[in-house]
Amino acid sequence: MENILLVLNVIIAVVLVLLILLQKSEGGALGIGVSQDNFMFSRSAGDFFTKATAVVATLFIICSLCLTIVSRGDLKPTESVIDKIEENSSDTPEIPEN
Repeated sequence: MENILLVLNVIIAVVLVLLILLQKSEGGALGIGVSQDNFMFSRSAGDFFTKATAVVATLFIICSLCLTIVSRGDLKPTESVIDKIEENSSDTPEIPEN
């Protein structure tokens, strides 16, 4: 199951990158130099690539979360870092005093 989700996640990631690269540039450097009216109307129009990118990004996030949940079962409970330090300090030999 984990391998299937991993392959699906990679495929969705590649599709997401391609969709982002295929979108036309809106220009204006994040709205600088463009009036707010034009910026607002162009964003509300939304074409096919914008909507497809949103759907594929949502699928990518859901697939990533599922992959995390599935692979979480393989994790072993660990002990505290402080316990490990105390264990290691008791194993070190002491320097004899002359």
